[in-house]
Amino acid sequence: MTSDQTPAVQTRDTLIPAFFGEFGGQYVPDELLPVLDELERAYVDAIADPTFLAELDRLQREYLGRPTPITECANLPLEGHGRGKARIFLKREDLAHGGAHKGNQVLAQALLAKRLGKTRLIAETGAGQHGTATAMVAALMGMECTIYMGATDVARQQPNVRRMRLMGAKVVPVTNDEGGSMSNAIDIALGDWVENLATTHYLLGSACGPHPFPTLVKEFQSVISRETRQQMLERTGRLPDYVVAAVGGGSNAIGAFAEYLKDEPGNAEVRLIGVEPAGEGLDTHRHGAPLNRGEIGILHGSRSYVLRSSDGNVGESFSVSAGLDYPGVGAEHAWLMQTGRAEYLGIDDNEALQAFRMLSRYEGIIPALESSHALAQALKMAEELEAKGYDGEPVNILVNLSGRGDKDMEYVQNVLGDLLFEDPVAVPTRGLKISEILKMMTAESNARETGRTVAHH
Repeated sequence: MTSDQTPAVQTRDTLIPAFFGEFGGQYVPDELLPVLDELERAYVDAIADPTFLAELDRLQREYLGRPTPITECANLPLEGHGRGKARIFLKREDLAHGGAHKGNQVLAQALLAKRLGKTRLIAETGAGQHGTATAMVAALMGMECTIYMGATDVARQQPNVRRMRLMGAKVVPVTNDEGGSMSNAIDIALGDWVENLATTHYLLGSACGPHPFPTLVKEFQSVISRETRQQMLERTGRLPDYVVAAVGGGSNAIGAFAEYLKDEPGNAEVRLIGVEPAGEGLDTHRHGAPLNRGEIGILHGSRSYVLRSSDGNVGESFSVSAGLDYPGVGAEHAWLMQTGRAEYLGIDDNEALQAFRMLSRYEGIIPALESSHALAQALKMAEELEAKGYDGEPVNILVNLSGRGDKDMEYVQNVLGDLLFEDPVAVPTRGLKISEILKMMTAESNARETGRTVAHH
């Protein structure tokens, strides 16, 4: 898309800012504007209501199990690969109920939906963690629940599909000629919302989409960095040198960054690193890295960076990780990149799978494939310090371990075979083409799901 095709910034009156610089907004059909305004008003009222905040705090403690701890890696980085040069700390969102960070803002949005008199929750999901969180909260609150999930993601995330259905949610696979992704699932979910506005709240799972979703997702995910800021000060006597988080739509990363964006002592020195999925390579068409390789455009009601196909339309993304397989990115991340406050790098499928194996083998912690991208970047940073002969005080790298990897085990074994059980140092992950394996898995899954699917065109 050439510069003269870059969409103009369109503003309208809102209670709180709808843009981060030139990114964000509400590029949606007119019939959605009143419901977005209703949600914004409910959000503004709720965060000023001590009763709402007390109930959210109670549920975060008693239902999600917050606060989640920080774990310093005992064995990583290995000797000769950054040992003594860097200390890697993990924010253990994998230990929250549901197995990921997603429950933080799902609880809050469900409480908002109840305030608005809604009786049904719908959501899209990629890795299934957001769908799982939505299903568990719907069960908790006695609400109906429908989850839309790209057909490729249904294929690679069967454990979460089963969990959602067990908790009473209706899981609807979304197919298209490319197989079906989280982006397609968002399209179908938005259509459902338009048709059922009176009863239904669309619980968008990431820090993308139209205003006010990016703002409220950030607010309710910021509990992550509120905790880490205090925890790192208590543990090390200082703030982390780096905060590293994976970025698809951007919810876990914006939660991990939020407190460090405030004008508080020491924050300006904390470097923020977002890690996009480089898939089969940033120089191929199989990746999910709009901040590295995209252009400014409109996707799902928001102005941000998006991937483009050769004909100028929104392109298909690709990643070994279902939760990062999205052709756009949250508006605030686009702004953070533009202003230079955060840096966004790419980690490819093989690097992420290697990090998945390393943390499992050397720390006894099985990470989600999404989080494995952030861990891979941290390990790479430690290696670079070693290569430079760095001999200063160890650099503290805080990785947001946004989810646990139980959901990925079946899929990763299909991808790696017996390599999964080998020592990753002795036999590293190299040269795999995940897309070829995934096509076969998706075809088998679509056959199982006959009668449940909807088509995206």
